Amino acid sequence: MIQAAPYFPVETLPFILTAIVIEITPGPNMTWLAVVSALEGRRAGFAAVAGIALGLSIIGLAGALGASTLIQSSWMLYEALRWAGVLFLLYLAADGWLAAGRPQQADKSSYGGYFLRGLVTNIFNPKALLFYIAVLPGFVSPQHPVMPQTLVLTAAYVSVATLIHALITLMAGTLEPMLNDPRRERLARRALSALLALVAIWFAFSTAQ
Repeated sequence: MIQAAPYFPVETLPFILTAIVIEITPGPNMTWLAVVSALEGRRAGFAAVAGIALGLSIIGLAGALGASTLIQSSWMLYEALRWAGVLFLLYLAADGWLAAGRPQQADKSSYGGYFLRGLVTNIFNPKALLFYIAVLPGFVSPQHPVMPQTLVLTAAYVSVATLIHALITLMAGTLEPMLNDPRRERLARRALSALLALVAIWFAFSTAQ
């Protein structure tokens, strides 16, 4: 019987299918990307996608190096990370709501801001960290070195998440031309900001231990 190479987990395909199911479930990233792409356009959305991908990669590498075990064993550290994520989502919702009442000036040079927001949102995302703690290890074979398998599965998850986020950006970006009217844009911005606030509240309850 030919064994799989230690750097390529034999459970990669089932893991990818699991990641797809998890990523198509509505959550903070999906909602925020839809808001950004619909109101600011696809370029802003793709900048946010890049930030999210980097954030997920950082959390995955931290998990592979053992930081996830430390956070899992410390209730206070987990709670601090969880509430930082909730507060940041509420900040994004409040910022979007208040921006709806101000004259909007297009600033296509601020894509770095969307990138940083995507990065910060996911670094303070305990749900993503819990995925690496609770789900990913189940697809790692104890018969092979753990670190290479963890890195491969992390790369697979980030790739799946990035692809799905890019598709969300493409679909939501088609709404931008419809929102060129200031009144429609203001209503849409406030509606989506309220939705993002609801997601933040859901996020607070769903990640509670």
